[in-house]
Amino acid sequence: MDETLQSTPLQALHTAYAAKMGSYDGYALPDHYGSGAEAEHLHARQKAGLFDISHLGQVRIRPKEGNLAAVASALETLMPMNLLDLEEGRLIYGLLTTDQGGVRDDLVISRQLEDFLLVLNGANKETNADYLENSIGEDCKLVRQFDRAMLSLQGPSAVAALTQLLPQVEAMRHRDSVDMHWEDNSTITVSRFGYTGMDGFDICLPADHAEQFAKRLLEHPDVELAGMEARHSLRLEAGLCLYGVDLDKTTSPVEASLVASMQACRRPGGERAGGYPGADVIAGQLEHGIYRQRVGLQPEGDELLAAGVELFTDEAGEEKIGRITSACFSPSLKKSIAMGYVVPNSAKDDEHIFAALEGGRKIPVMVRPLPFITPTVVE
Repeated sequence: MDETLQSTPLQALHTAYAAKMGSYDGYALPDHYGSGAEAEHLHARQKAGLFDISHLGQVRIRPKEGNLAAVASALETLMPMNLLDLEEGRLIYGLLTTDQGGVRDDLVISRQLEDFLLVLNGANKETNADYLENSIGEDCKLVRQFDRAMLSLQGPSAVAALTQLLPQVEAMRHRDSVDMHWEDNSTITVSRFGYTGMDGFDICLPADHAEQFAKRLLEHPDVELAGMEARHSLRLEAGLCLYGVDLDKTTSPVEASLVASMQACRRPGGERAGGYPGADVIAGQLEHGIYRQRVGLQPEGDELLAAGVELFTDEAGEEKIGRITSACFSPSLKKSIAMGYVVPNSAKDDEHIFAALEGGRKIPVMVRPLPFITPTVVE
């Protein structure tokens, strides 16, 4: 393993469980443990998987004089989300946009009692924390909490397992996010949320408590550790984007089929429409259309798709219409699945296009609606 990679607070636990480690956003994180990625994926779908996601960046933004509306207004100048109406103890999925209408980062934003908690992607958390700090204005203060740990407990047994440690989580709704106290009165933030299409919880906590907390969760018979490979296949089955792969600064929310994450009041015609970077570009795309859009893809046979594979209208390959951005073998469906971008109207749901494999051989793939599996989150 590259010695320049950073370790998370759960490094000793990963070693104790014989994790095969990989490189993720500059951190050493488990690819998988002894049972393998497919078994970990299925265990999470059937019971509960525990993931180390401490590479993500936690920041708190609070008002200097106690008015949380000032923070909400400042953040609304940076993203097309309705934060002024976000209730205390609730979270939303958000997008930081660029002046060209692309996505600077996708993130989770929760409104707490005294501040907003933002969870940034690991690869660009320093850069985007700087961007936020320089953009939110003099009435707000940003506090980096990159030294804190983060766990994700996902699956149908997640609520039973976490309730044994924190009884109050049983009453939480999907997308609730609550600051609460752990045994020594330290603050942890529990969000009933996760990037898997299932019920579960993301838990932000002090680094020196992470290993103990994880071990306590692992005492539940339904909880097993899971690595980043299983996290990848779980989120892809759920049709969710990975920043830097399916989303980047050249991709707009419209192209990425993420318009639903933009609340109505922030879209064209809404009471607080626009006012964020790239708003005119995004409004133009909503009115006039786009040149590419994200879709789901599935081969007819047993062939495995891969990121980077080019897509064509026919087997002759005379007209290139797009490219695959994410792909994996789906343990739930027992088939290869993928997401990619194609020219709009060149392929509709349940119609065929062709993917060019190594050697120039082209195979038929079917355009599929996302997600590939039915989400089981508790709304």
